[in-house]
Amino acid sequence: MTQTYEFPQGFRLLSAYFDRASQEALLAHIREVVTKAPLFQPRMPRTNAPLSVRMSNCGSLGWVADKNGYRYQPDHPDTGEPWPEMPKMLLDLWEGVSGYEAPPQACLINWYDGGAKMGLHQDKDEENLVAPVVSVSLGDTGVFRLGGLTRKAPTRSMKLSSGDVVVLGGASRLCYHGIDRIMPGTSTLLRQSGRINLTLRRVTPL
Repeated sequence: MTQTYEFPQGFRLLSAYFDRASQEALLAHIREVVTKAPLFQPRMPRTNAPLSVRMSNCGSLGWVADKNGYRYQPDHPDTGEPWPEMPKMLLDLWEGVSGYEAPPQACLINWYDGGAKMGLHQDKDEENLVAPVVSVSLGDTGVFRLGGLTRKAPTRSMKLSSGDVVVLGGASRLCYHGIDRIMPGTSTLLRQSGRINLTLRRVTPL
């Protein structure tokens, strides 16, 4: 018997939301951010094992992971400097697709090389679980997996190409999701093979 998968309410995949010129402009902004807030290596709290992605942030808060746990903080874990301001392009994106009255406070920047992946997880470190999560894909295609509210719920995989935007809102806000693999050579946006994911979140209540 074939099992059908229904997308949870509030999940949206906005294919090719950013055209090539907009992707290049957004990438230039992200490069400026990373110059000020260098990529760092997050680690799992219990095992201290490194994640396969490297990260940075922009906005008033940034997400970090180390032996002390998962959390948001206003400064870079290595430099101690405040996170750079969030580019206007991302603020405009949030305003256009989130349907939420307050702006995002954090943009997590994930850098995936050709062998990186992200296991199934929930975004639940925020005090505010009403505002959606909005993410942007830049560079090589990533194979994205979306599940339900438990780890054992059925999942569906889909390809996220450069310029695609995903919104996890409503009933999908706490759905498990992850990146199974990167497909090297599927985009010419970046100077080298890899993928950048930008994840916008509202952390605190209004």
